[in-house]
Amino acid sequence: MDAFRLCLALGPVAVYLLLLGAINLSRRPFLVSGTRDAAALSLAISGFVIVGPMELFFPNAAAMRFGPYVWVLLLAFYALCVVLVLLLLRPRLIIYNISADQLRPILAELVEQLDSDARWAGDGLVLPNLGVQLYVDNLTAMRNVSLMSAGGSQNHAGWQRLERVLAAALWRVEVTRNPRGVSLITAAMLIALALIMAIARDPQAVAHALFDMLRL
Repeated sequence: MDAFRLCLALGPVAVYLLLLGAINLSRRPFLVSGTRDAAALSLAISGFVIVGPMELFFPNAAAMRFGPYVWVLLLAFYALCVVLVLLLLRPRLIIYNISADQLRPILAELVEQLDSDARWAGDGLVLPNLGVQLYVDNLTAMRNVSLMSAGGSQNHAGWQRLERVLAAALWRVEVTRNPRGVSLITAAMLIALALIMAIARDPQAVAHALFDMLRL
């Protein structure tokens, strides 16, 4: 793979790892919906999609007619596919930089305020008045917790209310920095350094590869 395509594939990944590292080194938990988390991941892998399936199945006939603008159509198609997947995803909340033991009492206190009929069953939680059923999934290695929807009958308005209330509660919580964040940032910096060196070694080859991809 040439330097340009390497940058295209790994550049978004480096930015994604840098963002994750910064979140994990924060002193506060970071709450994000499953939709936004998946959207960020789709951006991180977009470079691999471009240098992989898009180039492999590149429509040469369309490129002869539309020129470089065919890439606009391809990227729009990828964006529409991502939107479709995001719309089909079940509700989910991800809380970075916190453990399940730290989150459980915070969530239990909020649940009493949100729904007096709420019921716990192990790691499962049902809030009947909000129309929310979830279970707590803990990723110990990265110290983050996911609240995953359980069952197909979910009230999206109830999930949005839970997200707002939980985000406000977590804003007042202070946690220790996750040392895994250093590894993520280090990996991002190493990737960025390798890409810079690849470009500096032969910038004209990078420009040529760009023009070749755009069919200019």
